[in-house]
Amino acid sequence: MNIGILALQGDFEMHARMIKKLGHTPVFVRYAHELNSCDKLIIPGGESTTMLKLIEKNSLRSDLLDFGRSRAVMGTCAGLIVLSREAGDLPHPSLNLIDLEVTRNAYGRQIDSFVDTIVFEADGQQMEVEGVFIRAPKISKLGPDVQPLAYHEREVVMAANDHILAATFHPELTDDVRIHEYFINKIG
Repeated sequence: MNIGILALQGDFEMHARMIKKLGHTPVFVRYAHELNSCDKLIIPGGESTTMLKLIEKNSLRSDLLDFGRSRAVMGTCAGLIVLSREAGDLPHPSLNLIDLEVTRNAYGRQIDSFVDTIVFEADGQQMEVEGVFIRAPKISKLGPDVQPLAYHEREVVMAANDHILAATFHPELTDDVRIHEYFINKIG
């Protein structure tokens, strides 16, 4: 399977490493025509303001919206902000592909970044995975069609609708492939 990774800015190389570990082909997406060969898409962490500006500069908005309405997309950290319905003051509107309200940098500044265990619930099972939170956003409100999937303490840190998976943390910065595997096998 070809898994696209929006490669405008952020940690797209680390997502590619995870995709390769799972036996799939990563496809770096910088322009709209590159989405054509992708079965699914990952929008990585990075800087949401810069990412949205580059999406506009590269004329990707309408193509990303079309892709996300019919095929699976995963967003991590800044990618979650880009996919959300509402994320505060941004230079361009987010894509509104998942009914989430998000508070940007809610855990604090770069110095407040941390690694901790999260509880991931999938297929009726709970499993602990490592969560890397770097200037992470918080999900402040879930829409009625959005299912919480993972928690850090009592906070929802990962959620999904039919074909969008959004995480406040960076699963690509660990050696654990289970979040990416869940996205590839269960979302969309």
